[in-house]
Amino acid sequence: MRRARLHSDAGSTLPIYIWLTGILLFVSLAFFAFAQAALARNGAQSAADAAALAAAQDARDELVEGLGEAIAAGEGAEWVDWLGGDMVTGEGAEAAADALAADNDAHVSGFGAAEVNGYPGYDVEVTTNYTVGDSIVPGTENQHAKADATAVIKPRCELAQSADPEKDVEFVCDGDDAPIEIDPDDFDLDDLPDASTLFSVHLAN
Repeated sequence: MRRARLHSDAGSTLPIYIWLTGILLFVSLAFFAFAQAALARNGAQSAADAAALAAAQDARDELVEGLGEAIAAGEGAEWVDWLGGDMVTGEGAEAAADALAADNDAHVSGFGAAEVNGYPGYDVEVTTNYTVGDSIVPGTENQHAKADATAVIKPRCELAQSADPEKDVEFVCDGDDAPIEIDPDDFDLDDLPDASTLFSVHLAN
């Protein structure tokens, strides 16, 4: 009788074991699908961040070049507008965003100018060129990850209090006590501080 009971217990345990194994396998596949989606999402977000920053950095280069040209041309107070970031057009910003998105195996699917706390910037949406991949979730093999980011250009310098913008090119930058003085009659673009000193570029929170 005892031997028969042990055989009966073993027989009833086998279906439970198979059932639990199936559950564990399903849970493992579900976690794998979640990890695939998270990885694709992280890749898309990295591409969006890089693309937005590239757009803003291109616009910053435009501001620095425009500032230099305004100073060299002696165009009165117009250089103050360039210094304040008011003259940016961002003509090459979208192309710069496209290039960085492509470097991250993605493409720009949405682009536009933005303003954050009064500062100019760019909103960029990217879509990955790759899909999430096959998983137990139907449709993921054709699903592309998307993400968006906004980058802002913030001027870091302003007209010195004692300066007359019609006559003097004199401005003060964050972290510097002494004003930067430039002679328009003896000026070269290399005389300007580094672009990162004149304008900061960062992702909006």
